[in-house]
Amino acid sequence: MITVKNPGQVARMRAAGALLHEVLQTLAQAVKPGITTASLDRMAEEMIRSCGAVPSFLGYDGFPASVCTSVDDCVVHGIPSEKEVLREGSILSIDCGLILDGWQADSALTVPVGEISEKDRKLIEVTEQCFFAGAFRARSGATLGDIGAAVQQLAESHGYGVIHDLTGHGIGREMHEEPSVYNFGLPGHGQRLCAGMTLAIEPMIAMGDWHLTEDDDGWTTRTRDHSRCAHYEHTLVITEEGPPEILTLPGYQWKEQQHGTDSL
Repeated sequence: MITVKNPGQVARMRAAGALLHEVLQTLAQAVKPGITTASLDRMAEEMIRSCGAVPSFLGYDGFPASVCTSVDDCVVHGIPSEKEVLREGSILSIDCGLILDGWQADSALTVPVGEISEKDRKLIEVTEQCFFAGAFRARSGATLGDIGAAVQQLAESHGYGVIHDLTGHGIGREMHEEPSVYNFGLPGHGQRLCAGMTLAIEPMIAMGDWHLTEDDDGWTTRTRDHSRCAHYEHTLVITEEGPPEILTLPGYQWKEQQHGTDSL
């Protein structure tokens, strides 16, 4: 069942989103060659708990950490480890969620580890643009297909693969609520959106083929052809008019451009 949030509930999600934004920005700034992904996990948990919130990933279906740290060809659900030392030239996707006063926020970004190639930088930038292209169409009266089609069109115009087997989702008191939010689709198709719906839109875009494999740990998901993949996610709320409010990106102001967004 899809839940529509009232203004008071949205306000609580806005507070959770603002805190998660701070956490992710802190983690992104800490990324550099030579640190372990486990150190980022500790940093996240300490910051979340010190602010009176709870890491929503930790223990979720048995997941053993507060963040997912996905390096290079890892798409999502990478498990932080003391043995995983970040290397110059890699790209790292950090996915994190928290619960504040009973309400969830979920967000992800991909950052360079030191100096990276231009093709990797472009992948990161286009993945972010895919989010904004899709999110811009998340309006009352639009459909989920409008979101997915915008993401797919932009990604494939650059020759990238859109991950089909993993999706965004509704979010609220639970991390994963209905509906599933695909990163591909047809305009005008699927669930119709209305004000008060809260979604986590999260393009996962591969430099090569979109098909996946899973490591023996049962979590770490990689591109089958080992091409690099970027991930970008925000929690948002559908508004009465115009594009949504991005709850995990405080103060963001929309501006229409060629693809319907100002992506940065």
